[in-house]
Amino acid sequence: MTIIHIVLFKFRADVSQDHKEEFVTELRKLKDLPSVLNSRLVVGGPSVADPIERSQGFQYALLSYHRDMRALEEYQASDEHHKVTNKYLWPFKEDVIRFDFEIDGDDESALLPIQNLVNSGSEA
Repeated sequence: MTIIHIVLFKFRADVSQDHKEEFVTELRKLKDLPSVLNSRLVVGGPSVADPIERSQGFQYALLSYHRDMRALEEYQASDEHHKVTNKYLWPFKEDVIRFDFEIDGDDESALLPIQNLVNSGSEA
């Protein structure tokens, strides 16, 4: 079983671009936590949806993988996670959406070819 953790972030209009970039930089460091499965954590943004209205104002997204619910709970309880959210997110957010779900069996093995394609594409 693997837990996939997805978070969408929307900042208030008065939040500077520098602050958002620092948030993203700090958020990406969370991939080094032992509770993140194989350092599989990515942060993306801003949205490239077309039309942009489909993003409903959300500017950044996080996607991370955890071996089970206990690992996800450890990730969220970590000092590093609290530092990032308390310093860069909660005082500045307009909205946040979180969605977590389990995958296993065929769905887990389906993720591996995607990783291989990403790796082989970077070597070209």
